[in-house]
Amino acid sequence: MKKLWVNVVPYSKEIAIAALESGAEAVVLPDGHSDKVRQLGRIKTVEASGDIKPGADVEFIDIAGKQDEDKAAAAPAEKIVMLRMLDWTIIPVENLLARRGGNIMVQVANSGQAKLMVEILEKGVDGVLLKTQDVNEIKKTAEIIQGVSERITLVTATVTAARQLGMGDRACLDTCTQMGLGEGMLVGNTASGFFLVHSESIDNPYVASRPFRVNAGAVHAYTLTPSGKTKYLADLKAGDEVMVVNFEGKSQTAYLGRNKIEKRPMMLVEAEAEGRPISLVLQNAETIRLVHPDGRAVSVTTLKPGDKVLGRIEKAGRHFGMQVDETLIER
Repeated sequence: MKKLWVNVVPYSKEIAIAALESGAEAVVLPDGHSDKVRQLGRIKTVEASGDIKPGADVEFIDIAGKQDEDKAAAAPAEKIVMLRMLDWTIIPVENLLARRGGNIMVQVANSGQAKLMVEILEKGVDGVLLKTQDVNEIKKTAEIIQGVSERITLVTATVTAARQLGMGDRACLDTCTQMGLGEGMLVGNTASGFFLVHSESIDNPYVASRPFRVNAGAVHAYTLTPSGKTKYLADLKAGDEVMVVNFEGKSQTAYLGRNKIEKRPMMLVEAEAEGRPISLVLQNAETIRLVHPDGRAVSVTTLKPGDKVLGRIEKAGRHFGMQVDETLIER
């Protein structure tokens, strides 16, 4: 997820409020102004006594030539490098993306520059620091940053079996985001294969739609998160980040408001994609759906061998949710 910081030097209450209301991650302040901003709302502050400290956590580097680029490349990998482009040239940023890889942010003056920076070389920088006195420009930049999403590669999986099990504990993930048709979360029994489980965004005669909800599966299952890690459904709690994905592979970060774990009748769905198995234990109910490759929702109670649904294959194993290259067998 790309970062948006807003420069509030000199201090302006109006700009600070606009940053808060636009969902900015942090504001850069004159030293000693963190308490003023914290009275307005909860947001990270960048200053000597703030949450993020210049020099220790972030290094501001003016880029005017090759020597400055070399200095930025040599900064510790764990430190955020904030580039201030004195003549606004693109090549140094491209060079640093190639040399340093990550933890690069760029100060920009408007939403147009922000868009260029988060899309440069397809990967983009990790975020931008917007320096402006225009409240509308803050809102426009926030829309651009929040609209940048990781593209998830989905595959077509062929159902091989769907059978009834007994009772089990299943997790309903209620998010702070409304989801649409063809949209849900990636969930699987193992860390090597996931189904795209559809949101409850479809009305039916028995219950109203809940477009903020994904009835994700049994508590032992994994879901992919925005960081690229996996989490057990049982471990998710209010405030956690979850990844919402649509049938075209467009993803967005959502925040969990509630994880409802209840005993329900369960069923096992198995499939194959690219020669690899995918499986998931889900609640046995007609309102639980997977996603067809064309975006249609497919009820799990109608699944039969040969049906096509969307999934994702992971090549590496997992250790504490992190991807690792090791021999790992999960059945």
